[in-house]
Amino acid sequence: MTSKLAIARLSKSFGELEALRGISLDVERGEFISVVGPSGCGKTTFLRIVAGLEHATAGDVLLDGRAVKEPGRDRGFVFQNDSLLPWRTVFANAIIGREVAGPIGSDDRKRTMELLKLVGLEGFEHYHPRQLSGGMRQRVNLARALAIDPDILLMDEPFAALDAQTREIMQTELLRIWERGHKTVLFVTHQIDEAVFLSDRVLVFARRPGRVQAEVTIPLPRPRTLDMKRTPQFVALVDRIWRMIEDDVRAAALYENA
Repeated sequence: MTSKLAIARLSKSFGELEALRGISLDVERGEFISVVGPSGCGKTTFLRIVAGLEHATAGDVLLDGRAVKEPGRDRGFVFQNDSLLPWRTVFANAIIGREVAGPIGSDDRKRTMELLKLVGLEGFEHYHPRQLSGGMRQRVNLARALAIDPDILLMDEPFAALDAQTREIMQTELLRIWERGHKTVLFVTHQIDEAVFLSDRVLVFARRPGRVQAEVTIPLPRPRTLDMKRTPQFVALVDRIWRMIEDDVRAAALYENA
């Protein structure tokens, strides 16, 4: 069976700086894959290449067997910052991707309202971003990405700017939404526990140039609740991944602060 997403020997350089080297990955339809690694290891660059926002120096990215060369409606991107347009309402921000694609019809409006309900924003469609909390703005961000009905959802540290409590709630909300539609997800995060909680597999990137140094299958049963984070199996998985990247994280931190 053909993989939903197939990445082969992907490399990226910015002039003399080698950001990524020889990344290969197959992602099946409906899989939730997270990417972790030290700062500067190319996680975001990797995601942007899959999104078509950056061009690889070498290698191939195939989505349903088609080469990815530019952005497309088959990929929805959720950025770390919500980047909502402040003059537009929640509904108007959520539907903007459909507007870019062409004329809006009643089915588009209905689907956008359904998505706002799905992400917990029913009743807030006429609010503006300044009236929302950080978690609510990221819910709009997620609804906006889902509104184009992408084949794959690309998420670049979408909860990084949230406080710890809101972040955990958003993790459970994301799983609830994912379990409804089982979109294929590539999720970049610095938080190992977040990656373990959400994912079917976790890719561990080595320090620059970014390479896949390990792939960890997460055998935790679904559906998952936050109390799972206190189980010995969960803690052991987090500790296992941390030990893989601890030296690289320390080296990256020393390099940044030098």
